[in-house]
Amino acid sequence: MFKGKGLIALTGLTVGALAIILMATGNPPNMGMCIACFLRDIAGGLGLHSAAKLQYVRPEIPGIILGAFIAALATKSYRSVGGSSTLTRFVLGFIGMIGLLVFLGCPLRMLLRMSAGDLNAWVGLVGLVVGILIGIWFINRGFTLGRVNRQNSAHGYVFPLIFLVLLIFLLFNSTIFLYSSEGPGAMRAPLLISLGAGLVVGALAQRTRMCLIGPVRDLIMFRDPYLMFGMVGVFVAALVGNLALGNFTLGFENQPIAHTDGLWNFLGMALGGLCFTLIAGCPLRQMISASEGNTDSAVTLFGILLGAATAHNFGLAASPAGVSVNGQVAVMAGLAVVLVIGFALSGARVLQQGRVTESA
Repeated sequence: MFKGKGLIALTGLTVGALAIILMATGNPPNMGMCIACFLRDIAGGLGLHSAAKLQYVRPEIPGIILGAFIAALATKSYRSVGGSSTLTRFVLGFIGMIGLLVFLGCPLRMLLRMSAGDLNAWVGLVGLVVGILIGIWFINRGFTLGRVNRQNSAHGYVFPLIFLVLLIFLLFNSTIFLYSSEGPGAMRAPLLISLGAGLVVGALAQRTRMCLIGPVRDLIMFRDPYLMFGMVGVFVAALVGNLALGNFTLGFENQPIAHTDGLWNFLGMALGGLCFTLIAGCPLRQMISASEGNTDSAVTLFGILLGAATAHNFGLAASPAGVSVNGQVAVMAGLAVVLVIGFALSGARVLQQGRVTESA
């Protein structure tokens, strides 16, 4: 019934609607399904950071991963690959996560915040686009992380297996994890609703290649609007839901789990946009790719997870009060490191192409 642009639009609408349902049933406001925030909470639940208000093994994440894994197997699109600049991907995921936590959310949460009237998120959108544009500039100069290699299928099974074990413990022996008693980590939709929403999002995102970096990249580089239908779908569904529930408040001030420092909202998302453009996908896309068997994307996800833990262990992440000096330094240092990586991995290819031309 639905295919192509219709299916990706339906996926976006579904993701937006499920995010509203999750918020209405207990998840934090304007954070119905934020991949960065939920991985941060999981890091806390596993004891990787000590921020007491941000500790909960969110069922949505194992749900997304297992939903995508099952969909990939069912449609015979699972393929285990890896070996493409794995450590560099880990570093870019780590640094990109710090940028997202300075903004306070991934591109998906940015859309949810925008749909609730948070003008700070619109500033973040401008930063995201600028970061993507810089990434495109590097790609056009020849930036590459190299080709992946086909691997034994068993290598790709490790990633979903890890999260299956995590889910089993969450369902049957949850006392081994840490739980927030207050703050965002204590705001939780019922476990089965969260898990079900994750499974649906994972399956649909796998079938449609949904991504929140790709829409801007593809529209600029290839004039391809396909992924943009999904991005717009998330925003429209969430906007309708927020208006219907009375959760829309237009302005910069008093927005849930957000700060009003425009410069760092811009720079945080610019850093995230740049990093995730260079590794070809937002945190959600990395998660789906890892579930399809890409072990490089799996390593990237663990880089994101460690980035979340580091951000909170060293006071780099923002809070509603603003961005710490440590966070500001981390963003600027991160931008410097990523720019060096961008020049190093594009200039080398340009130089190689020049030598080939000379020898010809």
